[in-house]
Amino acid sequence: MAEKQKKRTEIAELGEFGLIDKLTAFAKPSRKTTLCGVGDDAAVIEASRDTAIVVSTDSMLEGVDFDLTYFPPKHLGYKAVTKGISDIVAMNATPEQVTLALGISSKLSVEFLTDFYAGVEFACREANIDLVGGDTSASLTGFIINITAVGRAKRRNVVYRSGAKPNDLICITGNLGAAYMGLQLLERERYVLSDVKHQQPKFEGYEYLLERYLKPRARYDIIESLAEEKVVPTSMIDITDGLASDVLQICKSSKCGARIYLDRMPFAKQTSELAEEMNTDPVVAALNGGEDYELLFTLPLEARDKIAALGCIDVIGHITAESAGAVLVTPDGSEIALRAQGFR
Repeated sequence: MAEKQKKRTEIAELGEFGLIDKLTAFAKPSRKTTLCGVGDDAAVIEASRDTAIVVSTDSMLEGVDFDLTYFPPKHLGYKAVTKGISDIVAMNATPEQVTLALGISSKLSVEFLTDFYAGVEFACREANIDLVGGDTSASLTGFIINITAVGRAKRRNVVYRSGAKPNDLICITGNLGAAYMGLQLLERERYVLSDVKHQQPKFEGYEYLLERYLKPRARYDIIESLAEEKVVPTSMIDITDGLASDVLQICKSSKCGARIYLDRMPFAKQTSELAEEMNTDPVVAALNGGEDYELLFTLPLEARDKIAALGCIDVIGHITAESAGAVLVTPDGSEIALRAQGFR
């Protein structure tokens, strides 16, 4: 008798975050030194009674996360480091080391890789971190980048996604949607000029958006500023999957709801201008675009004055009871439920 065929489940049925939950359901920490395992921006490992080591790993795949037709190798090297250390920063830790493992296809030259590592070197020097190792291997599917980042923090200062409490302020650094609009600009010009021999893309006036996508900077400056003010967030995450997904990650981990106010969301002027030119909505870019590498965090109400004094952080909402759900509140008072996107 033929063996009954197993049901095939498409990844799209679960989505990115559902898939992660399913695959890592077994990964419950059994070692006392594992302070935090799967489910946050980075793992947290005991180093001493007072100190923790924070570790994260990320991948970047050609054709999925970047396109070499318009991504300069120096910028790509810089962005790879940013991607790694941003997760460390999101735990309120100081990044210290990174390792790089590369899958290299035959179409890449030594000069390309030299430029890539020049970007890595610049990012490491800027963030005061060390490249301490890695690996290289052949790839048949394009350029593959795997980065592992290591940081350190006082155990009492490590911030998880799970600490948000009702009435906490929801704060954001910088602005939202710029990286996504930078990507849309690059994709538009590539499409328009695909059959043009001497290409001259029109980027004038939108240089900031290109920088936000091609060369984002991890917000370790914010961690330093918070430390100077002796402010420790109750929860934190970096904005890589879009505001909606990342707010929902905090809500899931903290078992809470959230109210985000549309008229408080920060946008750069160029983001709004290009969105209008391309007949798109900057709010959609902010909610679902991702790759802003800004910090989303929560704070008790009593920290409001200290945050206001820093001048580089916006309060965009507050934490509510879990039963209230996570919603975007429009200027007329309407509520729109936030939905996680992720890859499908």
